[in-house]
Amino acid sequence: MEIKKKNIRMSRQKSQAMNQVTLEEDMNVPDSRPDASGIIQHSGKIKVEDSKILENQIMASGYLEVQILYLSDGEEHQVHRLVTRLPFNEKLNLEGVIPGDNISLKWEIEDIRVHLINSRKISMQALVTFEAAVEELYDTQAAVEIQGMKELSVKKKELHPLSMEVQKRDIFRVKEEISVASNKPNIGEILWDSVQLRSSDVKLSDGMLDIRGELFVFVLYAADDEGRTKQWLEAAIPFQGQLECSGCKAGMISDIEVSLAESSLDVRPDYDGEERIVLLDAVLELDIRLYEEDTVSILEDVYSPVKELVPVTGEEIYESLLMRNYAKCRALDRLKIPEAKPGLLQICHSQGEVRVDEITKTDQGIQIEGAVEVSVLYITADDGRPFARMEGMVPFSHKMDASGILAQECRFRLHPQLEQLSASMVDSEEVEIKCGISLNLFAVLVHHQNCILDVEEKELDLKRLQEKPGIVCYIVQPGDSLWDIAKTYYTTPERICSMNHITEDIRAGQKLILVKTGAMQVSAV
Repeated sequence: MEIKKKNIRMSRQKSQAMNQVTLEEDMNVPDSRPDASGIIQHSGKIKVEDSKILENQIMASGYLEVQILYLSDGEEHQVHRLVTRLPFNEKLNLEGVIPGDNISLKWEIEDIRVHLINSRKISMQALVTFEAAVEELYDTQAAVEIQGMKELSVKKKELHPLSMEVQKRDIFRVKEEISVASNKPNIGEILWDSVQLRSSDVKLSDGMLDIRGELFVFVLYAADDEGRTKQWLEAAIPFQGQLECSGCKAGMISDIEVSLAESSLDVRPDYDGEERIVLLDAVLELDIRLYEEDTVSILEDVYSPVKELVPVTGEEIYESLLMRNYAKCRALDRLKIPEAKPGLLQICHSQGEVRVDEITKTDQGIQIEGAVEVSVLYITADDGRPFARMEGMVPFSHKMDASGILAQECRFRLHPQLEQLSASMVDSEEVEIKCGISLNLFAVLVHHQNCILDVEEKELDLKRLQEKPGIVCYIVQPGDSLWDIAKTYYTTPERICSMNHITEDIRAGQKLILVKTGAMQVSAV
């Protein structure tokens, strides 16, 4: 008897971890800036400068950059900008991780608060969540065929393991010049800027990734005129290009997350030497995972009526594709300006971030619940407070079909993205928000499969064989298979079919004549 085995390449999640860290610091308003009478708005972004993989842990270090727009004290009530950094050095425990593993590290600013302690000191607090995960490729061998034995019956099972062929991180750079409109004055100083990734799409070709999308840019600036008037410009910047990706092939299953890693806006002079050009330099980071789905037929069980065969098995954990789905949904709501805020005169800018609160399995599929966290900068009718900001949450809900999901263990990765956002003034106290959201879902089923690694061959137990009746009229029960019946009564599916003049299709209630074989001979009457 010869056992043929096949090497099967599988992928699985090796380890994952999540930590929350609180960053807090007080900063003094620089001597070059006037006293502060109030905070108009603030924002933050994380920059990871270094990550080191140690045994069973990862160390991530970097900083949280906080941008603050504040109102100065005094009769003119000018607005000014401050930028500061809060350093961090965070450790995440990842069981089984060793140097050289490919780790996916993500972060999210859950909450950030900025308030005045006094006119020269500002307090900052932020809650940041770090998530790390490691997927690994591993090889296992499983029996797929047995040769050299007569009267052998085998039960086979098809597996569809998902093999990760490419896992890497890469960057795509976008550089673009934005010109100030001819009816607006020159730029004196940038007071506030915002760069948002509003859409992205990545398609696979042989050895290449084709990427396209759009960046939305907003700049609030103080003009270089005598009154230092406040102006702003907005621009939607489309981008398109290619990235080399070794091992990439058209038709692979992709799970690629695109995020805005860094951005800078610098003022440059135009051909006339006037400060009217804003240079955008943005770095998009791509977290790339490319998979191929294989089909492997392995031995699930073996049986012979002339020999006792004892399978030697080992459990393997592998993943198969459940669904890769791309969907869009919309969210609409009206937000009221709090009583403590001044009334709205004109909207300057709106920005938002998608927050997914919960992903649950239901009878119909996967239910996604979340909200878009919206911030609106506006001009007020109060000369003492020329700018103000309002915030709010616009909820959304979306269901993706995935029949049978409740019965199985699965793992998800969801990449939400805000594609469209508009804020329109209803009246001086209310703003209508419309959001377009894209949801890119990658879900796998986790399987625990006993694979046959070897088969031990023994002589039949003659005493147990003699205790079996020589001939049986068997009534097929619900859930029976021809293979299971043959194994129980020491015969083969082929002989049952021949004896009863049937095919392999059997039904509950059907009557079959079964004849036990001898220890040295297999026969059916």
